[in-house]
Amino acid sequence: MSNNKNNNYLVPLITIGILFFVMGFVTWVNGTLITFFKKAFSLDNTSSYLVTFAFFISYTVMAIPCSMVLKRTGFKNGMSLALMVMAVGTLIFIPAAELASYPLFLVGLFTIGIGLTVLQTASNPYATILGPRESAAQRISIMGIANKGAGIISQIVIGKLLLAGVSSADPKDELDKVVVPYLVLTGILVALALIIRLSKGLVEVSEEEEEPVAGAAITVQKTSVFQYPNLVLGVLALFCYVGVEVIAADTIINYGVSLGIPENEARVFGAYTLGGMMFGYVLGIALIPKFVSQQAYMLFSAILGLVVTVIAVLTTGFTSVMCIAVLGFANAVIWPALWPLALSGLGKFTKIASALLVMGISGGAIMPLVYGGIADSIGSTQKAYLLVLPLYAFIVYFGLVGHKKKSW
Repeated sequence: MSNNKNNNYLVPLITIGILFFVMGFVTWVNGTLITFFKKAFSLDNTSSYLVTFAFFISYTVMAIPCSMVLKRTGFKNGMSLALMVMAVGTLIFIPAAELASYPLFLVGLFTIGIGLTVLQTASNPYATILGPRESAAQRISIMGIANKGAGIISQIVIGKLLLAGVSSADPKDELDKVVVPYLVLTGILVALALIIRLSKGLVEVSEEEEEPVAGAAITVQKTSVFQYPNLVLGVLALFCYVGVEVIAADTIINYGVSLGIPENEARVFGAYTLGGMMFGYVLGIALIPKFVSQQAYMLFSAILGLVVTVIAVLTTGFTSVMCIAVLGFANAVIWPALWPLALSGLGKFTKIASALLVMGISGGAIMPLVYGGIADSIGSTQKAYLLVLPLYAFIVYFGLVGHKKKSW
């Protein structure tokens, strides 16, 4: 490959990195919002996790329509449109705070999720295609560092604004805390949308030709995306993965509080989980593909998740909380390794396949809600963590067997 081609990739990858930063900031602040809304609106666990449900269910509802939008707009204009939709969502927080309306906040989160759906549908395959497939996990890991780094910043900054200090007895006064930060965020999103729209450096990339598979000469004749087992099983694995990722990152503050740790200390726990993910990404960048394959690293990560979850349930206090934070490290490379394995050989089906994978992000909507329901019904946020064991087990299956299946 020429240096010229690598230089052509540089500006698009930097741009995608910025977008992953934005996605991380608005996504991982949810852990803080869950605790904030739970207190402001006096919610139980299940109701508080409607935050993640409203945010992530948009991926299921909108993924296919968003792929159709991308076919018309292309990657570049689609990303700009996505940022504008997200800006509408953040702006909805202002009247929601004025009206003290939890449902309206959820509408805002759903709208942000719609914009993120377009952004995810465009940016993940974009990063996958911009370079050799065998190092795709490495590139997406770099994007992950930007994503989780932004998440740590959002947890610390927004957490300090919303959770630190003495809480007002008036819920309206509490809710007014979101107005300024979300006005600023709206302005940033609009500015980025315009920059992306006017950028000359963000090149459009073409989908790959369908890759022939040894012993499967009829591959090129496939007419449906559902004829690819590696994709279908990959969508299910991604559902499981995002479920465990969001549970680990967005429940940890409430988890710490439920174990008797003061809220003022627990508000930074989400940053520990995201910090673990960042360390996992850095390690992945150093090791993949030179020393270990992305598939082998994914297997190690899922098995580590199983082990650490069992330890978290069997221990108490800060030790148990730190086990949940270690799940961040365990989760890190599953996402970037899973995408190229699931998209392998899809060729002309890449955009629709990417949309289906994005639909798998609905695991982040459904599984935290299930977790909250279990925690409320059994009266234990700790034992409810047993829910993640079968999720990790399916990821192990995909890493061992599922991604290799080229026909049913």
